[in-house]
Amino acid sequence: MKLPNWLKSVPFIGLHLACLAVLFTGVDATALILCAVFYVVRMFGITAGYHRYFAHRSYKTSRVMQFLIACLGCSALQKGPLWWASHHRQHHRFSDTPDDPHSPIVTSFWWAHVGWILSEEHIETPWDSIRDWALFPELRLLDRLHWVPGLLLAGLCFGIGYLTGGIAGAWSSLVCGFVISTVLVYHATFFINSLSHLIGKRRYATDDDSRNNFVLALITLGEGWHNNHHHYQSSANQGFFWWEIDISYYGIRFLKMLGLVWDIRKPGSKALTYRNVEIMPPHS
Repeated sequence: MKLPNWLKSVPFIGLHLACLAVLFTGVDATALILCAVFYVVRMFGITAGYHRYFAHRSYKTSRVMQFLIACLGCSALQKGPLWWASHHRQHHRFSDTPDDPHSPIVTSFWWAHVGWILSEEHIETPWDSIRDWALFPELRLLDRLHWVPGLLLAGLCFGIGYLTGGIAGAWSSLVCGFVISTVLVYHATFFINSLSHLIGKRRYATDDDSRNNFVLALITLGEGWHNNHHHYQSSANQGFFWWEIDISYYGIRFLKMLGLVWDIRKPGSKALTYRNVEIMPPHS
């Protein structure tokens, strides 16, 4: 039996409402630490995993590491890696046109930020856009059971909180360390779909309205260099220059040092200058 669309949105809406439970559980040091740690860790799972690896294949890794990266992304509760990457590929293919799943230029800020996620038309995975990763049965299974890593993480937060502060600490860690950090990761990620096409600077003359935004780059570990990314989509680094902070890229480089990833893609000098409006003559 097919569930009505509003019922499928209940978990997403429920997580937002569950944040209010912090008024009853309170916050302790363990809960705050867990909130910060799992915000950064899961944001890395989205940015370096779902986005730069699965959507753009900007580096290579082993099949085991590939699955672990996918699990880390799943723990952020933004659906499965194949769903996420396939919709993102459609965003790049049709960026800021009527076929873009989440363009604030064509639709609205609200639609680009969260409306498209709640819409029934984007529930299914566009398999034609993700045939390369669909060849892996473990990824297809994880895409169906994408909520499992998140539930395991929730249990981990509850357990850590219980060990450090008893039952009160357990509930505090669950709410702050898991629920609130999940919602924070949601909206930081969603701001790239919405604000990164509205507010910021354009270094490259791309065919869309993507922009670079320093503040968004900080809260998303480097994703805010969105105009850079739309200019050279397959690059593992989105901060192209040393002053453009890109924590996700630093993490990818660290994984390379450990021998866990390799063949990291970066733009060459020609790509860095092509369509660069900052160095173009005024009338070029």
